[in-house]
Amino acid sequence: MSNRANAGGWLKGKTVRKGGITSNAHTARSSTPQVQSTSSTLFSGGVKDASGRTTEYFSMDDQCPVCKSDRYLNPKLRLLVSSCYHKMCESCIDRLFTLGPAPCPICQKVLRKLAFTPQTFEDLTVEKEVAVRRRIAKEFNKRREDFLDLRSYNDYLEEVEDITFNLINDVNIAQTEARILAHRRENAALIELNSQREEQYAQALKEQEELERQEKEQRALELRREHEIEREERETAQREIIDRLETSTKSAAKVIAKSRAEAMKRSSARSTTTTVLRSNAQLLRARAAQSTVIPDPPHVPLQDDWYAYEDLYTIRDQYDDMYSDAVRKDREGIMRAGGYRVEEAWDRALRCAVAGLDLLPLSGLNPSPARTDGIVTPT
Repeated sequence: MSNRANAGGWLKGKTVRKGGITSNAHTARSSTPQVQSTSSTLFSGGVKDASGRTTEYFSMDDQCPVCKSDRYLNPKLRLLVSSCYHKMCESCIDRLFTLGPAPCPICQKVLRKLAFTPQTFEDLTVEKEVAVRRRIAKEFNKRREDFLDLRSYNDYLEEVEDITFNLINDVNIAQTEARILAHRRENAALIELNSQREEQYAQALKEQEELERQEKEQRALELRREHEIEREERETAQREIIDRLETSTKSAAKVIAKSRAEAMKRSSARSTTTTVLRSNAQLLRARAAQSTVIPDPPHVPLQDDWYAYEDLYTIRDQYDDMYSDAVRKDREGIMRAGGYRVEEAWDRALRCAVAGLDLLPLSGLNPSPARTDGIVTPT
């Protein structure tokens, strides 16, 4: 068994493809997982669905930590992950957990046979984090509109991250589970309401995707139909030209020109009808989309009362400002592109000036008495 590492040249694995056809393929044992390129291959880095997403990951170097079986001894080896995120092969799972719950051979946590799931990610730490975040997202599903202010919402998000961190890293599991249970009891109605909202949103997205798919198929069908009609009209026009040339006493050039003019007229009428139908269909789709769009209120960044020194100065209509002369003399408006206004620059300069009136000088001057008068009007 010392030469097992060099036996990859003759090791054979079976690949199951669509239609149930099996074929033998030479596979070399390598230290890196192999990436599969088809959606039906079972032993080439993972099982993938039709979209190319990996639904079950495995490597050619997998080994069961309980019975030490690997793919050299068992090419059809399949490892499943427990709720404590330890791998075991199907044979060990059947042997240990068929009669009922039993402790994990690695960490002694009581497990059930139905709790084992396929592995999706290469790193089991990522596998655990994804599962924890999926679970927490179902329990802590509050939205921004469920809170009175932004600070409360940020505190809520920080609490969710603390709970997630504790579950991922096995920190204070009992206290964390108690916090989750208390949150579930206090917010059961809101959790259910937000779950229904998420389901409705997902259903709306699914319906929209299905509608877009049907529209795409309909457009493709209409395009094929138009091409078929154009082909038939061309053939009909050619037959009419031949028939007219056989029976008409006019010159061939006039007959052909008249037939082509009639064909162009029919094509123009058909294009106009198609354009009208498409515009009507787009209008109906736009109205249907407006009726199903989920409202998204605009974000207002500043909702508090803030003091901007408006009572300390008054802006004049004109200032002797050499820096803004070019802008004011620009009649074509090139220097005012993007909405630039000289009045905004003056307002910003005056606000910065009056904002420092209450500040004491750094050095060299005695502190002046507090200012008691009102508005300052710069010249």
